[in-house]
Amino acid sequence: MQNEVNAEVIALCITGGKITGQILVSVLKKFLDAKKTVVSHGKQTLKKLMAQNCQLSNIEVTDGNIKSFEKYARKYNMDFSLKKDTSVSPPRYFVFFKARDADIMTAAFKEYTRKEFNKEKSPPVKEKLEQSKERAAKHREMERVKQRERGPEH
Repeated sequence: MQNEVNAEVIALCITGGKITGQILVSVLKKFLDAKKTVVSHGKQTLKKLMAQNCQLSNIEVTDGNIKSFEKYARKYNMDFSLKKDTSVSPPRYFVFFKARDADIMTAAFKEYTRKEFNKEKSPPVKEKLEQSKERAAKHREMERVKQRERGPEH
């Protein structure tokens, strides 16, 4: 907890003859507003991403997996923008990201594809539940048969 608090310590220097509480409040508000505009991470507009003065790269994704990919992009703390190209039918979707984050994007995309591939291989939860119910019913039936074979003494 202490490390988290220390990470947020800032230094602010104000020079003046007479500093009132109102002046201090207005200076702190301006400082916090400036901090908000400078730092923006995660999903953002393409305009904001381009305003960060860095080279951009992009990859194409399908419509069905845009939302699920965002989860992994946030996990890897990537700055990215989603854009829909409606000039073609069906529309194409592009993920724009900073070129220097290409390694991060590769790692996020690898994890995303691995998880999606495993989802396709594993049976749905309903099927697993039905199989478990069937096994439990068979087990109960076997217990009843064993009980009958032992007789009433046991």
